[in-house]
Amino acid sequence: MSIDIRRRVVLRRLLAGASTVALAGCDAISRSSWGPRVFQAGEYANRLAQRLLTSRTSMAQEFTEADLSPVFRSNGTAFPDDAAYRALAANHFRDWKLRVDGLVHRPMELSLAQLRSMPNRTQITRHDCVEGWSAIGKWKGVPLSAVLDLVRPVSTARFVVFHCADPMDEAGTRYYESIDFEDAYHPQTLLAYELNDRPLPVANGAPVRVRIERQLGYKMAKYIMRIELVESFARIGEGRGGYWEDQGYEWYAGI
Repeated sequence: MSIDIRRRVVLRRLLAGASTVALAGCDAISRSSWGPRVFQAGEYANRLAQRLLTSRTSMAQEFTEADLSPVFRSNGTAFPDDAAYRALAANHFRDWKLRVDGLVHRPMELSLAQLRSMPNRTQITRHDCVEGWSAIGKWKGVPLSAVLDLVRPVSTARFVVFHCADPMDEAGTRYYESIDFEDAYHPQTLLAYELNDRPLPVANGAPVRVRIERQLGYKMAKYIMRIELVESFARIGEGRGGYWEDQGYEWYAGI
């Protein structure tokens, strides 16, 4: 077993206890007066362990087709309860456009056909969910770095925010997530449009989801409608960089 793989095994074991706590009532804890402080302390410890044990620029383990899981289950939303999204799905996403804007020199909209025409990457990786399950899938998509090269980030941009179609509460809050430029330019970070050699199923995030292979599944936003480059999270949700992070989850969910 390589040194990098051994490091990742150690980290997964360290995180297993945290996942158990999350399953025991993370949402209720996040709404308590003391819960956010506990989560923040855990996030600091996790980041420290990551820095000590592994490099953020190293590659996630890749597998062979013989390792593919028989079923790649849906994490989170399975079909967004949103009329505009469902109309796009009914038309096989022919009218879908990905808006890329914010702190960029060249804001643009890209169709699914345009994304498919760009240089792509295929990788077979494991998805690790905070709920405690894992699955191995074959992903094909456009490296996020290629899209960022098209729009040319301005010098003050620090984070990439994904705005999605799936409502998360009765107020209609849409899912949102974010990563920094180190993960955005990682070669395994994809805007994926295929799973296991087929167009990405709706349950898995069609037409496009992001794959950030060195982080937990909730970071890999599905049903992406817009990508925004920002300097800070001050105007994003409650300011912690993601929907679940605003409920108390870690922003950097490295594994």
